[in-house]
Amino acid sequence: MNLGITDRLKPILEQVSTMIRDEISPLDEEFLTEVDVGDRWQYTPRQTEILEGLKDRAKAANLWNFWLTDSARGYGLTTVEYAYLAEEMGKSHLAAEIFNCAAPDTGNMEVLERYGTDEHKARWLKPLLNGEIRSAYLMTEPDVASSDATNVEMSCIRDGDEYVLNGEKWWSSGAGDPRCSIYVVMVASPDKARHRHAQHSMILVPAATKGVEKVRAMRVYGEDDAPHGHLHMKFTDVRVPASNLLLGEGRGFEIAQGRLGPGRIHHCMRAIGQAEKALELMCRRGLNRTAFGKPIVKLGGNFDIIANCRMEIEQARLLCLKAAWMMDQGDARAAAPWISQIKVVAPLLALKVTDEAVQMYGGQGISQDTPLAKQWTHVRTLRLADGPDAVHRMQVARAELKKYTQEKI
Repeated sequence: MNLGITDRLKPILEQVSTMIRDEISPLDEEFLTEVDVGDRWQYTPRQTEILEGLKDRAKAANLWNFWLTDSARGYGLTTVEYAYLAEEMGKSHLAAEIFNCAAPDTGNMEVLERYGTDEHKARWLKPLLNGEIRSAYLMTEPDVASSDATNVEMSCIRDGDEYVLNGEKWWSSGAGDPRCSIYVVMVASPDKARHRHAQHSMILVPAATKGVEKVRAMRVYGEDDAPHGHLHMKFTDVRVPASNLLLGEGRGFEIAQGRLGPGRIHHCMRAIGQAEKALELMCRRGLNRTAFGKPIVKLGGNFDIIANCRMEIEQARLLCLKAAWMMDQGDARAAAPWISQIKVVAPLLALKVTDEAVQMYGGQGISQDTPLAKQWTHVRTLRLADGPDAVHRMQVARAELKKYTQEKI
């Protein structure tokens, strides 16, 4: 089991790390400040200049679409190799998009590549791969416990050559982006002849379709995350061509599991990068700030806090790499418990380290003057995205108990 940095990866990792440190991270704060200029849900000329300028430089250096593991369209990296790149991207607000490795696009592009028709690929996959448009994934609903996806209720009824959709979705990440052109939507298409996990389907809905209403932007601890946004949306008699249904009726869960597995890993990789960034800020603050006549790093239990953060980051990284390696073996069922383990561990770890860094900064740590407050809200949200901790712990426990009983747990 090789979890190390390969010779193939070394020069790519060095290029990515250098570009993030020297070109992307220095522009994070300016980009975020521009959100409050004019319409929050449109990109300002300066934001567009920052994004497109950095993306052009990444493309010119062939630093693009790393997430396409085991694919002729990308670098052909393994998931383990991509893990190191994703960790670096987690250290900057903009980095993932600059390399066209941002959620939810990566998962949606995987759906289109694996399950889309030639027409779907030409219309949406190609511009997504080129970074020309954005996308959103619509699964969670306000009126049901969506951690159990069999509860999803948005109706999808065949009417001739079209499907008619009615219902509501929320936490539709990226749907607020004016560049968002396509929604990948989980819908209910029940049939009593099919089993419980074959009652749902996945369908493509162009963003400009009549009957799609953006009800509101959901706020995360008071922040609307404009212009990306996590929208509450309503579908009223939304008609889309029957050809937009992926694979066929009742195959939504099959597609969702193929999409969510890699996505969960990518989130965890970036979370470890965020933990590293928080630890760096914590150490610099502790060494440079004085109180009671000495650097604050020497006060209280700060040595122990820093040491524990370092050790726990290393442990989490190894677990993440093990989960990535399991994915690379090609057995999704065997990899699932490992993905669930890191999905619990990585956000908790990143949340802890970020909170300790906030504590080291004092009042400044919860203000807009450091990236820590925004990072804390993001990582706290990650404990719910792609399934809450309790669901993943249940999956880990079931896998463990299966070793000792033949009964269904």
